[in-house]
Amino acid sequence: MGRALARAAADAGDRVLATARRPEALTELRECHPDTVETCALDVRDPDACAAAVQVAVDRFGGVDVLVNNAGCGTLGAVEELTDDEIEAQLQTLLLGPWRMTRLVLPLMRAQGSGHLLMVSSTTGRSAMPGLGAYVASKFALEGMTETLALETAGTGIRVTLLEAGVFATNYGASLADAATRLPAYRPVVDPIGALIRGEVPAGFTLSEPEEFADTVLALVNDAAQPPLRLPLGAGAWGILTEAADRDRAAMAELAVKWGVALPAR
Repeated sequence: MGRALARAAADAGDRVLATARRPEALTELRECHPDTVETCALDVRDPDACAAAVQVAVDRFGGVDVLVNNAGCGTLGAVEELTDDEIEAQLQTLLLGPWRMTRLVLPLMRAQGSGHLLMVSSTTGRSAMPGLGAYVASKFALEGMTETLALETAGTGIRVTLLEAGVFATNYGASLADAATRLPAYRPVVDPIGALIRGEVPAGFTLSEPEEFADTVLALVNDAAQPPLRLPLGAGAWGILTEAADRDRAAMAELAVKWGVALPAR
């Protein structure tokens, strides 16, 4: 998804700093757009690498107008199965990395009075799935951090958007790691999720392509004067999040009746 976005932005004439843990994978993109594309190594778990990447953007392009936090990873395992190290690895990439990059570019954006911060979240940021506890916790936390940031930057010219991704045709499933410890008790509920993510797509279900993600992000950045805080995109996203909101409303109504609470009029 990040590669598709970088390519689409470059093709549209934007100046792009594309980063990856292995920047050689971006050589073709840079060679196709030598005047407008720069690449550099970046592991968002490394504070020094994060600072260096932002400095590359400043040195080459004069600053940062748009930051897309898109680094991702996953570990399949029930809450009881995951170790502290496995949980920390997820949080480092999915929460602390985006937080770190955001903290680094905010002074630049505040100084210029504009900017757009895009956090690639997921439907799991509002609707949990078994077997992905660390991933889900990271996305829930990312959404909370981003909503807080939007309140803090209101009126500054800095725009903030959560991209709540559905199911895209990427290599995420192939890179999904298994927890070191797997308990038989959780196999019936966790293993089907792993199979689904690793490619056993239900009949009739169509995956979204990364190019769709790229087109949506470019349209959002270029055309939306008042971009939404949250934008579902990709296969299944709107349905999953609508169902989650409906469940929450129904649960609140049921609790209100049980505990004798008068809900505010809608």
